[in-house]
Formats: sequence, structure tokens, C-alpha cells
Amino acid sequence: MFALDHVAIQTPDITGTANYYVREFGAQILYQDASWAFLRLGQGKLALVLPNQHPAHVALRTSLEELKSTAQRHNLAIKTHRDGTQGIYLSDPAGNVLELIYYPPEIDLAPA
Repeated sequence: MFALDHVAIQTPDITGTANYYVREFGAQILYQDASWAFLRLGQGKLALVLPNQHPAHVALRTSLEELKSTAQRHNLAIKTHRDGTQGIYLSDPAGNVLELIYYPPEIDLAPA
């Protein structure tokens, strides 16, 4: 099963862009450092990423079993992110980047 987890957009200015979304739209910063930010925006989440580190993408939340199965079908290695989530990146037929992401039970950035 898959559920929309977040949308990631690229920015060269993580802090300035995060502040914009807080000021203009009432976003809540869940995590921020110099290289990325994770915001709650309404019912969803928005990731701000540096252009040289991550592609713009749509992330779908999934189970560990489904993540492993999809990674195996596409011959991709699962990567563990700095926040403890695990994921893979792949592209749809139109070239849009998708991230499949798994949140271990101890990670609290997943929607309630």
C-alpha cells in the first residue's frame, strides 16, 4: 500500500525558502539544517532540498516489505537517510522522480 508522504522542491536557499513558507502559509518546520528542511504544510509535508543533493520528487510512504519488493524488482539498493527513514528513488514513464519511503516505528516525522 502506498500513501502520499511529501513533495520535495529544490532551492539554493533552505533557510530563506523555509521562512517564506512559514510566513506566507503558516508552515511548521519539522526539521531544518543547512542542506534540507522538512515542513508540515496543511495536511501534507514539503521537503526543501539543495539542487546538487536531491532531485525534485514526490514521495510515497510504504511498508518495509513493499519497499524491499519494489527495490528488488527495479534492482535498486535501499538507502538509509540521515533521519532514519529508508527509501529508493525511481522514475515514472514520463521521467518524474518518485521516492518510496519507509518510516521505522521510532521515527515521528510521519503523519499522525
